[in-house]
Amino acid sequence: MADGEVQVAIIGGGAAGIAAARRLEEASLDAVLLEARPRLGGRAWTVNSGTGFPIDVGCGWLHSGDRNPWREIAQSQGFAIDKTPPPWARASGPIGARGGNIAEFMSAMRDFREAVDSLSEGEPDRPAAAFLEPQNAWNPLIDAVSTYYSGAELAHVSARDLSRYDDGGVNWRVAEGYGHVVAAHAARLKVELRCEARQIDRRGKRLRIETTRGAILADAAIVTLPSNLLAGRADFFLPALPEKSEAAAGLPLGLADKLFVSLTGAEDFEKESRAFGRPDRTATAAYHFRPFGRPMIEAYFGGALAAELEASGEAAFFDFAVGELVGLFGGDFARQVAPLGFHGWKSDPFSRGSYSYALPGKADCRVALAAPVEDRLFFAGEACSQEDYSTAHGAYRTGIVAADQAIAALRLGR
Repeated sequence: MADGEVQVAIIGGGAAGIAAARRLEEASLDAVLLEARPRLGGRAWTVNSGTGFPIDVGCGWLHSGDRNPWREIAQSQGFAIDKTPPPWARASGPIGARGGNIAEFMSAMRDFREAVDSLSEGEPDRPAAAFLEPQNAWNPLIDAVSTYYSGAELAHVSARDLSRYDDGGVNWRVAEGYGHVVAAHAARLKVELRCEARQIDRRGKRLRIETTRGAILADAAIVTLPSNLLAGRADFFLPALPEKSEAAAGLPLGLADKLFVSLTGAEDFEKESRAFGRPDRTATAAYHFRPFGRPMIEAYFGGALAAELEASGEAAFFDFAVGELVGLFGGDFARQVAPLGFHGWKSDPFSRGSYSYALPGKADCRVALAAPVEDRLFFAGEACSQEDYSTAHGAYRTGIVAADQAIAALRLGR
């Protein structure tokens, strides 16, 4: 990109950035969407599995689907919404080869979440692990599930932040891929790919945004970078904005990685069913059999386990999964599976993680991260949402809010 001028520059082409850019376009403002990757969508990414089936290596579920704006967008794009209940909603059946019933686990999980929700706003925050029932046999698995939805073990997660999450309980999907829906929403927008923003110089009357493809002058900017990137780049703003770095550091990105594997003899497994590799430990994966009825398994890894496996490379995920699946279904099962698709989000230089959680005592960092600066720097992304964090619809809503703030500020300054 050659040096240029715009009214608003949006940093980051994920769900928040795309939502903001669309809103600015509708308001007839001159805006450009800057994305460091060669693609749009950010942590929403649909790829082809090589078998003809699209797979979401990033977000895959339309959480709170009945009020999720991406549902309406997907339908407007001509995609059908799959309303099959998620496997974690099943209240019957075995939980794994080592015994235990899923209904017992779900009851223990429900008791834990009710205990977390009992923390009042007037009480001091605590790690969510403090609300586990002492000596409960299900505690390791409850902690494992935390690594799937928070990307971190409960000892690291703010109970207050967890209690503020607004779970509508409705979870739907798009068979063609959530990532496809998010990326397609950027159609007709002014976009610059492979254009990494390196610094925002706010010393002048206009913002000067230094990128890998030149400099841009803008009246305002909307920053949608993941919290891990903002926390680790104290020099991103000139002069620095330490309050933003500190807020972002209180909201690290947890890690949740998915590995898709093909499954021969899939008809022997109930579609949309789930099993855990080892319900007696936290370092275990969850296995979703035949999503959409397809001959595959979606394996889910989180927290310290996912980080350890990423450090060893993609093959380590497959080897770990095969080991657990053989433990569940016998030695012959190893011949029924083969790797199909994977993306390591911690090693991704433009995310460094999957989605945000708040450290104990840091739940209010979400408000601090979202706060505008000088009426010309605005912030969006799932980490800026108090109730819908860690989701693509939370990112979308914060993008709309940031765009509306920018529109109001620019019109007021005319």
